[in-house]
Amino acid sequence: MSTTLLVAEHDGAQLNQSTARALTGLAPLGDVDIIVFAENGSAVCAEAAALAGVGQVLQVDSPDNSHQLAAVVAPQIAAIAAPYSVIAMPSTTFGKDLAPRAAALLGVHQVSDVMEAIDAKNFRRPIYAGNVIVHENVEAFDKVVLTMRTASFQAAVAGSDAAPIVPTETTADLPDHTRFVKLEAQASERPDLQGAAWVVAGGRGVGSEENFAVIYDLADKLGAGCGASRAAVDAGYCPNDMQVGQTGKIIAPDVYIALGISGAIQHITGIKDAGTIIAVNKDEEAPIFDVADIGIVGDLFDLAPRIGAALGK
Repeated sequence: MSTTLLVAEHDGAQLNQSTARALTGLAPLGDVDIIVFAENGSAVCAEAAALAGVGQVLQVDSPDNSHQLAAVVAPQIAAIAAPYSVIAMPSTTFGKDLAPRAAALLGVHQVSDVMEAIDAKNFRRPIYAGNVIVHENVEAFDKVVLTMRTASFQAAVAGSDAAPIVPTETTADLPDHTRFVKLEAQASERPDLQGAAWVVAGGRGVGSEENFAVIYDLADKLGAGCGASRAAVDAGYCPNDMQVGQTGKIIAPDVYIALGISGAIQHITGIKDAGTIIAVNKDEEAPIFDVADIGIVGDLFDLAPRIGAALGK
């Protein structure tokens, strides 16, 4: 049995790419067991078992796990954690909600946003908007709970042989003070922002909610996800689920196109792992140009259609 347990994030039918990215980050620790909490996790377990580096997949099926509520899943993790020295999950909304509860129930240390697992007791993570990288040593604890900074890793790929899938039960007492009411999600045919290979994002320079159509048009032409700076979200130009940065989503697309984004350090934190950054801004002194691979000084409303025409080829 592996000494590392990774909690899978999924939608009930498919494994979220964040899990495959977290698996890559945990590779220095050896084979990783993946645990899937679901009502019927057969399809998700099969997908997880196919990934390289997986020791086994624990399938915990129960009607109580149909919505993967953190208050319900955390006691089950605590009940099954005895053989493991590392319990990890992606540093997403799912993982950030679940990890503190699991760590508290186990009475152990939590390390957030791990960008490098050196071994089972030593980890590196960014602080101060990524300006400082700290080394965390957890020798004082027999276990540690991690959230893995998924933007720092490529997704694990399929291996040559599928890992065994083991039906698993827990004896945890599940709370009844938390219940699922409903899920509200904005429907979109665009790729998910955190998993998109290409992202087009707009900032305060876009000017208005109506003008944000230029962002959506370019994204649709390129098959890209849509993002925004905090300034654009605070101004009401777009929904807050599009926010990229330290207080938004941390992403690592192959190509990031920033239109009218000045480049505050809090925003740069969320995109620094992007493969190629293309920036368009009228201000040639904008900080975004310090990190951009391609910087264009000019009017985004003139340049966005031309970028779309060029890249669309």
